[in-house]
Amino acid sequence: MNRLLTLTAIIEAATGLALMAVPPVVVRLLLGGEISGASIPLGRVAGFGLLSLGMACWPGRNATDSLATLYLLRLGVGGEWVGPLLWPAVGVHGILSLLLARQWRLGSTGH
Repeated sequence: MNRLLTLTAIIEAATGLALMAVPPVVVRLLLGGEISGASIPLGRVAGFGLLSLGMACWPGRNATDSLATLYLLRLGVGGEWVGPLLWPAVGVHGILSLLLARQWRLGSTGH
């Protein structure tokens, strides 16, 4: 089971990293389609999710929501991709990041 978990972690993290770097290429290779416009940042957010999943599957590791938080914040500050739910999403991801980091810290100290 540990080997399967490690393999899953590697595959998910690699796919996530690829989506973060070049979402149009990954979508073309996986789905045979093209993306543009707002689909590109959405693909990157999906990449953060897959990277987090890979980190969570890695034996003895915990994932955080920090990458998605930082990327959404960057989108908002840049001003190009700002919808009515972007800032609430930044807030929710930020809170989740803090809670997950707190839980990880408490778990790693044995409390």
